[in-house]
Amino acid sequence: MSATITQPRRQRLQRSELAVPATSERFFSKACASDADVVFLDLEDAVADRFKDDARHKAIEALNTLDWRNKSVAVRINGLDTPWALRDLIDVVSECPRLDMILLPKAGTAFDVQFVAQVLSAIEREKGRDKRVGIEVLIETSLGVAHAEEIAASSDRLEAMIFGIGDYTVDMRTDDFVFGTPSARYAVLTAADAQGVRQRHWNDQWHFALARIANACRAYGVRAIDGPFTDFGDAEGYRASATRSAALGFEGKWAIHPSQVEIANEVYAPSAEQLAWSTQVLGTLESAAAQGNGAVGDKGVLIDLAHAKLARSLQQRQAVIERHMAARVNRQ
Repeated sequence: MSATITQPRRQRLQRSELAVPATSERFFSKACASDADVVFLDLEDAVADRFKDDARHKAIEALNTLDWRNKSVAVRINGLDTPWALRDLIDVVSECPRLDMILLPKAGTAFDVQFVAQVLSAIEREKGRDKRVGIEVLIETSLGVAHAEEIAASSDRLEAMIFGIGDYTVDMRTDDFVFGTPSARYAVLTAADAQGVRQRHWNDQWHFALARIANACRAYGVRAIDGPFTDFGDAEGYRASATRSAALGFEGKWAIHPSQVEIANEVYAPSAEQLAWSTQVLGTLESAAAQGNGAVGDKGVLIDLAHAKLARSLQQRQAVIERHMAARVNRQ
C-alpha cells in the first residue's frame, strides 16, 4: 500500500449523530425510532452534577433493553479531569455489550485518547468482550485544535473527531451566545463604490479549526464530524452550516434535535446530480481508455483519472448508505 494514501480505520455511516441526555428517558425510544445513523447518550454537559450517577445507570439500562436497530450507539462520558470519568468508562463498557463507541469530550492531546484506549483494552480482556469499542473525540479546546494531527494519529481505536464548537467558543472567548451560528462581528467592510456605498461581507470565524480537523482526519483515516448548531428552530441555518463543513470534507454532523437528522442525512449523502455526474464521467473515461487516452475534454473541462477516483468514491458512499437503509428496513 502506498504510504501517501491512508485508508479509513473503520467504516461506519455517521451522516447524523443525535444527542440524547441520559437523564431524559422519554427521548430514548424516539431516538431508537429516528433515522439518525448514530445516537449518543450524554453523561456530560446535559447532566447536572448531582444526577451523574443516575444518568449512568439509565444509559446502561437503555443500551441493554431497547432495540437500537442497526444504529451505532455511543456514550459521551464525563471529561477525564472529573470525578465521574473512570466510573463512566468502567461501568458502561463492562455492562453494555451493545455499545459501539465511547465519546471522549475535550480531547487535548494524544495521551487523552491513549489513556482511554488502554482502559478499554483492560476492560475487554477482563470481561472477554468480543466486540471492540471504538473511540470518537470532541475537539473543543484551543489545545485540542493545536494538537489535531497528534490526536488523529494517537490510536487505532480512534474512529472520529468532532468539532465541539460550544466549548471551543468559550475557550476562544469569542462571546457568541448561539453556538454554531455565524457572527456579524467577523466581517470586512469594502471600499466605497462610485455611489459611496460600502458593503459588509461576513466571514467564517470557524474555518481554521474546521479545516485543520478535516485535514487531520483525512491524513490518518479518521471520520471528520461537524458539531452542534444550537438554534434548532433555524433549519435553513443548520443546512447552511452542514453544507459548509461538507464542502471541507466532513462526512456528518451532530443533531441536537430530531428535526435536524433528516437535513444531515441529506447533506452528507451524494446528491442525485453527483451520482449522475459520476456515471457520466466513468462512461466518458471508459470510452477514452478504449482509444488509449487517460484524459479527455468534456464541454471544455479536462476529465482524467482523478475524476474517476472521485466518481467511484461517490458511488461507493451511496452503496454504503443503501445497504444501511436496507438493513434498517429489515429490522423494522
